[in-house]
Amino acid sequence: MTLRLGAGSGMKWRAALAGVAIACVPALAGAQVSLTTVVQMAERNSASVRLAEADVRKAEAGLSQSKDVLIPSVDFSSGLPVFPEVGFTGTPPSIWSATLQALIFGFPQKRYIRAAHLGVDAATENLRDAENQVALDASTAYIELDTVNQEFAAAKQQQEYASNLVEIEQKRTDAGVDPFSELLQAKLTAAQIDLNRVQLETRAQTLSKQLAGLTGLPDGSVKPDRASIPEVPQIGGDRPPLRDATGETSSELMAQSKQQLAKGDEELSYLPQLAFGAQYNRNTTLLNDVNSFFKHDLPANNFSSGISIRVPIFNMFNRAKARGSAADALRATVEAEEATRQHQVQIATLSGSLRELGAQEEIASLKQQIAQEDVKTVVTEMEVGNGAGVGPGAQPPPSPKAEELARIDERQKYQDALEAQLSLSKARLDLLRALGHMQDWLSELHSK
Repeated sequence: MTLRLGAGSGMKWRAALAGVAIACVPALAGAQVSLTTVVQMAERNSASVRLAEADVRKAEAGLSQSKDVLIPSVDFSSGLPVFPEVGFTGTPPSIWSATLQALIFGFPQKRYIRAAHLGVDAATENLRDAENQVALDASTAYIELDTVNQEFAAAKQQQEYASNLVEIEQKRTDAGVDPFSELLQAKLTAAQIDLNRVQLETRAQTLSKQLAGLTGLPDGSVKPDRASIPEVPQIGGDRPPLRDATGETSSELMAQSKQQLAKGDEELSYLPQLAFGAQYNRNTTLLNDVNSFFKHDLPANNFSSGISIRVPIFNMFNRAKARGSAADALRATVEAEEATRQHQVQIATLSGSLRELGAQEEIASLKQQIAQEDVKTVVTEMEVGNGAGVGPGAQPPPSPKAEELARIDERQKYQDALEAQLSLSKARLDLLRALGHMQDWLSELHSK
């Protein structure tokens, strides 16, 4: 979905892209913005994505720290005497010293390195999950805004038809053809259509603000480009969930990391470790009489090195730490199991809803097609007659009132069909997200 770069280069690219986005804002304000652009800007602007990226960098630093224990560390220290020394102090006076230390081998450290690796995998998976969620939110809001705009255009047409209907009904009522209740009914229809138009306008404004918050663009600057919206892949719940490269989710990876950490803390209480150390001291006789306490003068250069073997015998602190780590691992494991169960329930629920919404979308589409045919029939009968003749008992041809009512009904069925398509698209995207196939959708976006 996004090009994965190193922390330093990623920040540079993010700043460059943000600058380009800001520079393009005036142009975007008066033009359509593609769905691909909206998704990319939402990912760059998302706080959850940036937090997940920070977690990845922190996990990578933890992995480096666990490995760097095996790399020798060098410390340098120096000091000058302030007052003359009196008597034997127990340690040779030095003006500066250097120390080198490194862990050679330890079974617990292998556990810690493995735990850090799993932590990086978990953070990376969490970052991918955050990016997918932002892409889902941006795509859903964008598609819904485009749908609402189409509904709003249909509602404005409805208003024109309703205004014509009220005018026709007013004339029919004045002429005594229809009762006054028919005029009231026409006015009620017009009022309901006007209310629907206001609701759609409010909904569009809310979605516009939502997209502005996701992308960081000014409110109202995101104008959907319908041609940039690919068809949402038709996916069913029978499609197996996609696993990442390690085959686990973020919660499962984190549970495994906690388990490795707990085992490492446990082994620290009874397994030995090997370490290497070296030290150099530059001794001084400045402001001291240390040579008077030894047979030979204190040498200026002193160097020592060795390998130490640490064998734990009795350490209550390490044992308590191991118990705490084991409790953390148990908690993480239970949370991962619960997340897996909830995920399976979510997939089952979305799959059932998808089948139901698919049937509803088909019904709404058929109703809209029937309404279109009804309009054509009314218009045709008004132009050429209905073939019933002019004799007694013959059905009169449709009136202009019937035409306006048919057109109002067709526009309403059209809006209902758009809403049904929107609900179906949302459900498909939610299922794509739950199954881990959001990349399929994003690949369609990038191909646009």
